[in-house]
Amino acid sequence: MIGTHRHEAAVHEIRLDRTERRNALDTAHCRDLHAAVDAAVADGARALVLTAEGTAFCSGADLDTVGDDDFLAALYGMLHRLVELPVPVIAAVHGPAIGAGTQLALAADLRVVDTPGVFGLPTAALGLAVDPWTIRRLALVAGGGAARRMLLACERLDHGAARAAGLVDRVGDRDTALAWATEIAALAPLTLAYNKLAVARLLEDAPVPDEVAAGFDACWASEDLQEGRRAREEKRAPVFRGA
Repeated sequence: MIGTHRHEAAVHEIRLDRTERRNALDTAHCRDLHAAVDAAVADGARALVLTAEGTAFCSGADLDTVGDDDFLAALYGMLHRLVELPVPVIAAVHGPAIGAGTQLALAADLRVVDTPGVFGLPTAALGLAVDPWTIRRLALVAGGGAARRMLLACERLDHGAARAAGLVDRVGDRDTALAWATEIAALAPLTLAYNKLAVARLLEDAPVPDEVAAGFDACWASEDLQEGRRAREEKRAPVFRGA
């Protein structure tokens, strides 16, 4: 379930509420989140805050449905929409933001992180892959060293490490994020929209090399991905063969 709450100063809070799955994202929830942010902007929002119920911000992709044909399109359509919105987006990360949860936090423009917050991209442990945009955004926000540790060693960054790497813009909770959004919503909307667009276009827009795109596609078409799924179902360690 995705909830929208309108606050003063045209701040809209978009809340994940799927606590039974620790706010894991499936196709339907990606689409609902996409629709919710569009509706908020159409309703006059000048700043958005992404929050979540329960103990996790977002535990990642729902691994029961991650192989669905429409999942990747729904996930990346939603993430890129957050980047394209003409208003600033703040993620209030109060607990684990793993896999797609880290991607969701990265898609936001700013991150307010409470001390239990932790980030991770354990795709290599699952036979999955994140797209080139995620890797580029992670490296730009957190630096190449943190990106390599997260991607190559499946290292998780706790609050202290994430703050040192640059993933944390402010320390605080949901109220901190809402207060910051209220300040931002009072700024000049056209300038904010331009600044957000300019940062994205000047820093992030570059052609993806063909071999990188092919590598991403190969991961999602691999036998290793199926092995990762079987291992989860059978509650055992996966045996990856690089095929």
